[in-house]
Amino acid sequence: MALTHDAALNIAKVLTEALPYIQRFAGATVVVKYGGNAMTDPELENSFARDIVLMKTVGLNPIVVHGGGPQIGDLLKRIGKESQFIDGMRVTDGETMDVVEMVLGGLVNKSIVNLINQNGGRAIGLTGKDANLIRAKRMTLSRKDEAGQAQEVDIGQVGEVAGIKADVLELMFNSDFIPVIAPVGVGDDGASYNINADLVAGKVAEALKAEKLILLTNIPGVMNKDKQVLTGLTTQDVDALIADGTIYGGMLPKIACALDAVKGGVQSAHIIDGRVPHACLLEVFTDEGMGTLISNRARKPR
Repeated sequence: MALTHDAALNIAKVLTEALPYIQRFAGATVVVKYGGNAMTDPELENSFARDIVLMKTVGLNPIVVHGGGPQIGDLLKRIGKESQFIDGMRVTDGETMDVVEMVLGGLVNKSIVNLINQNGGRAIGLTGKDANLIRAKRMTLSRKDEAGQAQEVDIGQVGEVAGIKADVLELMFNSDFIPVIAPVGVGDDGASYNINADLVAGKVAEALKAEKLILLTNIPGVMNKDKQVLTGLTTQDVDALIADGTIYGGMLPKIACALDAVKGGVQSAHIIDGRVPHACLLEVFTDEGMGTLISNRARKPR
């Protein structure tokens, strides 16, 4: 279908305004953690897929790392297995790990790959077991017993990232593919491990020295005690906000992931609202950006 004259003018205006950012980020790597509401609303799903395809089209190298906790929980419930969590981590025995691999590496991963391909991209799905992409080690948790002594808690096949094979992803950049990664890692013994998707996204961004790590969430960003979104933060600012209790609870793991990535060489980390259509494009290609920006550079928001 041919564009109308007015539509063509609007597109030209948008592209002209975005041109400085397109030029600035040409060839840059952007790692996006995808999950939450953006993964369950059809309009937001297509909005996200078009954002990723456009990034690739104008010369960026996007990588998608996805979660799938609700989908795992739903399937476990259908087979009569109750989900158990300790300190926010899903206890993962052998049967649960089979379900995790089926849901993350199969259903969810291939659905996202298909979504991006249907919107004009060339996505390819991976788990951390493919080409040993994500090396994992068993996560250990400890709790104090009644006597106040620390005791190790067994949470099964839950892992931490021990290493990322960056060359696997760099090969895909050169072939115009968009990697879509399920957060399942492999240990030295060949065992599979269920890893938090935020952690995987952060470590992938570190390994590739990415320009940006974008964490899509269900909130506008990191907020102060007056519920105002904070941005333009340095790592020192974030440490202070944690110390004074402004950042607490469920936001701490996501913040820790962003901090580690920036301290590990990623230029900036962004915690943004995935419920907003085209959130990724608004972050990358506008002056205002979105949500909370964290970097090592002391500077005002864009």
